[in-house]
Amino acid sequence: MDIFGVLTMIGGLALFLYGMTLMGDGLSKVSGGRLEKILEKLTSNPIKAVLLGAAVTAVIQSSSATTVMVVGFVNSGVMKLSQAVGIIMGANIGTTITSWILSLSGIESSNIFMQFLKPTSFSPILAVIGVGLLMFAKKDKKKDIGMILVGFAILMFGMDTMSGAVKPLADVPEFTNILLAFSNPILGMLAGLVLTAVIQSSSASVGILQALCVTGAVSYATALPIIMGQNIGTCVTALLSGIGAGKNAKRASLVHLYFNLIGTIIFMVVFYAINAVVPFAFLKDAANGAGIAVIHTVFNVCSTIVLLPFSKLLEKLAYISIKEEDVEVAETQADKDFRLLDVRFLDTPGLAVQECRVVAENMSKLTKEAIELSMELLEKYNEEKAERVKFLENEIDRYEDHLGSYLVKLAQKQMSEKDNHTTSIILQCLTEFERISDHAVTVMFSAREMNEKGLTFSKKAVEELKVYSQAVREIMEVAGEVFSTHNTEKTIDIETLKEVISYLRSELKQHHIKRLQKGKCTIELGFIHSDIITSYKRVADHCSNIAVCIAEVNEDEYGTHSYIDEMKHNNSEDYKKHYKDVRKKYQLP
Repeated sequence: MDIFGVLTMIGGLALFLYGMTLMGDGLSKVSGGRLEKILEKLTSNPIKAVLLGAAVTAVIQSSSATTVMVVGFVNSGVMKLSQAVGIIMGANIGTTITSWILSLSGIESSNIFMQFLKPTSFSPILAVIGVGLLMFAKKDKKKDIGMILVGFAILMFGMDTMSGAVKPLADVPEFTNILLAFSNPILGMLAGLVLTAVIQSSSASVGILQALCVTGAVSYATALPIIMGQNIGTCVTALLSGIGAGKNAKRASLVHLYFNLIGTIIFMVVFYAINAVVPFAFLKDAANGAGIAVIHTVFNVCSTIVLLPFSKLLEKLAYISIKEEDVEVAETQADKDFRLLDVRFLDTPGLAVQECRVVAENMSKLTKEAIELSMELLEKYNEEKAERVKFLENEIDRYEDHLGSYLVKLAQKQMSEKDNHTTSIILQCLTEFERISDHAVTVMFSAREMNEKGLTFSKKAVEELKVYSQAVREIMEVAGEVFSTHNTEKTIDIETLKEVISYLRSELKQHHIKRLQKGKCTIELGFIHSDIITSYKRVADHCSNIAVCIAEVNEDEYGTHSYIDEMKHNNSEDYKKHYKDVRKKYQLP
């Protein structure tokens, strides 16, 4: 093999790895995080966990990606270590699908239909369709499908290029001698381990081995220990992912290592022990792509069958390796939520967006709680509730900081159109929630001042504030629902509530001025009253901003005032009816 042959082989390898990455990214975007969320939830049964792990890995074409996600799930606390064990085992089975697809390139037949089963025969057609979708499709979903097809075509082209480049090596004695050295089980296993650890993909390293098979110089005696080593080498990705993570996440990555290590040791000991008594004749035969796929699958299926009943022991071994701390630090809801914002999920943007939604919805619930508590303080002051309002405001500030920073990183990733919209909505609404919590603190301080000075509103003012507060409660409720469901039809409800709240504020101000004139209220109470009703009005404004933001992003139309004006104009009769009903509902006494 001359220098040009070497360059061709390296180029083929580069295309093979790039095609695998491109196809995996496309599959991940098409799934939009749905498969990963299923993986997160439906893992209570060990057998179901294995099947799910296999299915998800088969779809996203990467056991490393699945394992890293599992490490992230365990680290964030949404999955127990016991649930992770089955998924990790299943991921090893799911990754064998790639070797079966690649083995189809070895089909030899004069039948045209059999020829079309070869990926090298139909991948040019997929490439044309994929490029067409990438160039002309308008919807992101179709472009993602195009990315999958192009990725597969590049992968197969790279595989074919590698195979063609290494074919002349069959006549090179030095190459044959090197491969013979790898027939030693220990050396072969180390070779597979190092190769897989470097490229961090067992599917890719198995593909490279299948490409080398075309030389006819790779025997099963050489291929088998290399495949064993590849299964251990793929653990490197999960181990690296566990660095800097919590103890349970580190344990999950160790479970992956122990499973593959113990499975490999058992398989090799049993296989070579039998071979020493009854030699396997096939070991001397030249390996082919299909044979590699069979070994890869049989090993992973057998390892799972043997070790699944001992999953608790694997878990216990991980706990022995990383001991539990005696003192547990109390966590707030925010601390638990921030663990969902795991950097590992950034490589699976669809999943990361789903986790951001969960965190943002919890933030909105805390904001609603802060407003509710501040309203209760006006009715009956309680210092514990007042401190809770301050605590919630600080927590919501932390949400804005952590979630905002995570979303900025996420926005740099390639995402589907829907996920882009969701990211934009959450990012814009964070500030609105934070400001609502600020107004909750303002109301709390007003209630505290009244309590410390022994001030009380008149009976009439209290009754009016109750009506006003109820309207604000409803707009907060509807805004939370709109944010959670992205149901823009509720925007009209929020806008009518906002207008009624503005009207009520004006009425409350006028009524209070009249009480001042009649001597039924003091100037000091007047300032407090003004602060409270102004804070409530601003809460309503922020609720409106949340609803309008969601409507604008979903419809790709920006301009708050123009959107509201258009909504009122296009639904004038409906809007008037809504407004009339809400006015009737919130009449002042």
